[in-house]
Amino acid sequence: MKAKYLHHATDQQLLEQFYEYGNTELLGLLLQRYTLLLLGVCMKYLKNEEAAKDAVQQIFLKVVNELKRYKVQYFKSWLYMIAKNYCLMQLRNKTHHVSLDAHENLPDDEAYLLHHKTKEELLTLIEICLPQLNAEQQTCIHLFYIEKKNYNQVSSETGYSIMQVKSYIQNGKRNLKLMIEKKLKQQ
Repeated sequence: MKAKYLHHATDQQLLEQFYEYGNTELLGLLLQRYTLLLLGVCMKYLKNEEAAKDAVQQIFLKVVNELKRYKVQYFKSWLYMIAKNYCLMQLRNKTHHVSLDAHENLPDDEAYLLHHKTKEELLTLIEICLPQLNAEQQTCIHLFYIEKKNYNQVSSETGYSIMQVKSYIQNGKRNLKLMIEKKLKQQ
């Protein structure tokens, strides 16, 4: 793909070129598109502009490393999950330094995060395991759970019958559960 056309390339085209050639400039161009989105997500969670800017830089580094290890199909939603999980980890790390007595007086959002920290760890494991599913299961699970589409919409978008869609989702969920349980036992 020629340089002057790269700015008009889709996210998927840039990702494919990155995977094919390993050119980090392509990845930089892709990440540049989402800098403001990432900053907004980080501000939402961290409530501090400097912390949010630092988080965006750390997320960029994490994305570069992760994309070298995993093939991502839906970049924007994957990037959002990476950012969200990173911010939640930052909040969790901060709250670990608070005494137990202070936990009783936390606002609802922080108390919820402390109480449900395993849920975020689970989301991280899902993020790691999802690319290991076969393409059909991965696509159907992404469309159904992440893009919130119903069986009919997933069927029309993928060309699979509704029975196939249900089967791919059910089998994908089971396979994800097995992979996650295996990873949890290894920890």
